[in-house]
Amino acid sequence: MTTLIVRAHMALLRALDPSPPPAEAPLRRRGDHGQTTAEYALVLLGAAGIALLLVAWATQSGAIGKLFDTVVNDVIGKVR
Repeated sequence: MTTLIVRAHMALLRALDPSPPPAEAPLRRRGDHGQTTAEYALVLLGAAGIALLLVAWATQSGAIGKLFDTVVNDVIGKVR
């Protein structure tokens, strides 16, 4: 019922207005400029969050000290 009323109203308005209808305006679309930048930023934030969790775990468990000791001992062993 509402569609019929709207169509009748539009027909009446067209009949009362003698000017030709305006040309169809091109639809404005939002560009996707910056989309890639936003995606990269989200990926970098995710990577930074994972890196922070990994560093916090490694520091708390003493893994960094063990790794450093292993590397230094390996280098010293190869030099001798």
